[in-house]
Amino acid sequence: MVTTFLVTPTLVEAGKYLVRSGTGTLLPIVFDSPHSGFDYPDDFWPAAPRSAVRTSCDCFVDELWGGAPDSGATLIAALFPRAYIDTNRSAADIDATMIDGTWSEPIAATPYTRRGMGLVRKYALPGIAMYDRRLTTDELSRRIREFYRPYRKILADTLDAAHQRHGRVWHGNCHSMKSLGNAMNVDSGRSRPDFVVSDCLGTTSDPEFTRWVAETLRAMGYAVRVNDPYQGGDLVATSGKPAQGRNSVQIEISRGLYLDESSYEKGPGFNGLRANLDLFLARLRAYVESALKSS
Repeated sequence: MVTTFLVTPTLVEAGKYLVRSGTGTLLPIVFDSPHSGFDYPDDFWPAAPRSAVRTSCDCFVDELWGGAPDSGATLIAALFPRAYIDTNRSAADIDATMIDGTWSEPIAATPYTRRGMGLVRKYALPGIAMYDRRLTTDELSRRIREFYRPYRKILADTLDAAHQRHGRVWHGNCHSMKSLGNAMNVDSGRSRPDFVVSDCLGTTSDPEFTRWVAETLRAMGYAVRVNDPYQGGDLVATSGKPAQGRNSVQIEISRGLYLDESSYEKGPGFNGLRANLDLFLARLRAYVESALKSS
């Protein structure tokens, strides 16, 4: 059954995140964009030039999915840079060599960290160090406490609330990717498709929903791969529990579709892609309404 809830259209936690929901029928659909923010916190002073730092940002992804509230979904977006702290990594995904002092919390570095893209980034681009010093334990603690955990909490709370109301929830974790992998990526030198849809190799979403997302995008004329080269980050890994009706997929969009990858400004394809994503969202609304009626 679809329930109508009147909710606050916009909630902003200054410098941290925003949450947008429409008024009217609120469906159990949640989109989040953890890497599109570029508001520098007061204590973020990278040695890398801002132009290099910006390449780590999923520029305008929150705008591309900005029609989500009009389709009955909730949209959450981080406002701080991924380069400051990456909410799509485990809190333990840390390079200990970047810390000045002894870190008292668990450390479990993944291949992302070993390539310089962990909880805090070591490199802005291949060969360009993010910092010219090590971070203090107090700095890292503050980033986790005041930025990382609030974002993770608002996403978890929103997913939980939707699941409690309907017994099911559909989550899209939204990103952009360089059109060509670089030396910090597992697909260095390879061209990428228009979209990559990931579900941690079938563990974070009902496979039928993953197929629906990929096939709907293909039907719009896009080249789509599933779990290649991306398999899904920590947010979908912790959010997706398909046996409990919690479906979570990661959606990567090639920047070549909408962005000038030299200036990181909107390209001529932006408006067309936004219109197609609005159409995708309308189709997703119909898909979810049908699924709820039949359950």
